[in-house]
Amino acid sequence: MSEMDILKHFLGMEITQMKDGVFISQKIYAEKVLKKFNMFGCKSMSTPLVVNEKLIKENCGKKVDVTLYRSLVGNLLYLTVTRPDIMFATSLLSRFMHSRSHIHFGVAKRVLRYIQGTMDYGIRFKKNVEPKLVGYCDSDWGGCQDDMQSTSVYVFSLGNGVFFMVLKKTTNRCSIIGEAEYVSAALATSHAIWLKRIFEDFGEIQDEGIEIFCDNKSTIAIAKNPIHHSRTKHIALKHQFIRETIEAGEIQLKFCKSEEQLADIFTQALPKEKFEQLREMMGVLPLHIKGECGS
Repeated sequence: MSEMDILKHFLGMEITQMKDGVFISQKIYAEKVLKKFNMFGCKSMSTPLVVNEKLIKENCGKKVDVTLYRSLVGNLLYLTVTRPDIMFATSLLSRFMHSRSHIHFGVAKRVLRYIQGTMDYGIRFKKNVEPKLVGYCDSDWGGCQDDMQSTSVYVFSLGNGVFFMVLKKTTNRCSIIGEAEYVSAALATSHAIWLKRIFEDFGEIQDEGIEIFCDNKSTIAIAKNPIHHSRTKHIALKHQFIRETIEAGEIQLKFCKSEEQLADIFTQALPKEKFEQLREMMGVLPLHIKGECGS
């Protein structure tokens, strides 16, 4: 076996080794995507989506070529490997594969404009940070305009950059937001235990319970209350294990303020200031931050 050098490229990703950590990006791939759709050098946007814009399947828009639309969304999906800041926008666009219109395609082109202005961004994993598994969970509660179904979101980090995120559309319709967020918390708990077992196989043992942050106090109350109220029985029976993991000390379900809820960036289009705040919390940063010395 030949001697291998320091990893610099892997499956379209660029890996930059720095004194204070590792930076993973897809700048070359992002540039290729922009050129493929004739958007390289276009005017950039500060956010991928317009706040409060609602997309629906039947919008009376002109149909666009199915191959073109699917190719664009597929390229964006691969870019989310190192750019979780476009995950919500890309996931939203993927819902309209069979009913795409020029309106949906226009939104996708806005995402490309956002990428144009942030091509040098990627995920930064800092060195000398305690590898502590931390999660955030949230729900958009009836966010889909076509069927009013909710999307459960949960994301995990190891103390700095995020490495695992899921956006899962739920099949059951929750009548109140507390129920929707409880379902999201239960799914996050399941994946937290799974991730913990994987890290234990690698020799990374986390003795204390995994912290999962939620911005809904009702969700936390339902999870910690051992009494099955009649109005929550239908979800308590399905997600009973969340209480068992809390009692066993494997999970700590904690409250966080809405402005500190990292998962919000995966549930809705955000204004520029909050979007940039959560993007930085995820560890999505440019390779060289202004004011830093060269690595």
